[in-house]
Amino acid sequence: MSEKFEILVVCLGNVCRSPLAEHLLRQRLGQLLGADGESGVRVSSAGVRAMVGEPMNEYAEAELRRLGGDPGTFRAQQLTSAAATQADLVLTATRALRSRVLEEAPRALKRTFTVREFATLVASDLFVDRRVESAADLVDRAASWRGSVTVDEYDIADPIGRSQEVHREVADTLHADCDAIARAVVGAVLSDVSPH
Repeated sequence: MSEKFEILVVCLGNVCRSPLAEHLLRQRLGQLLGADGESGVRVSSAGVRAMVGEPMNEYAEAELRRLGGDPGTFRAQQLTSAAATQADLVLTATRALRSRVLEEAPRALKRTFTVREFATLVASDLFVDRRVESAADLVDRAASWRGSVTVDEYDIADPIGRSQEVHREVADTLHADCDAIARAVVGAVLSDVSPH
């Protein structure tokens, strides 16, 4: 594990859902942490069947820009077992993709969630009024409480080849989930560096 808290977001082709979540998470972390927004957190993304070297899908890019982000020079990359093993938190678009990640990196079991699942867990009453000691503690607690919280929908549907409206629904879902995740991670990262 590196000194930074590493978040890896995974989808199928790494051109729609995971790069959108990567950029939205990075953007929100920067807003919450200020100028040193990413000083303690690194966010990346990959695909289990990545369209390696491709830019973001044009609809996903349009949605990112609508939400205030910029894809920059993003290019899709293939998921590797090393990346999944090294990440402190792996967020997948669906349960099936979570299973695929765990085939690559079985030791990442307690650190791998769907985006929707992790967002629901960290925004739940289980975390209210409970001190989280670090980002690693946040992930450990979320893993131990898995199944204690009702998750309405674990999966974010693949919008590739579908209408702009579907891309917008996916983007809005990811935007809300990434906000909840960023808030929880920032609270945990700040707990880690503040004096006890």
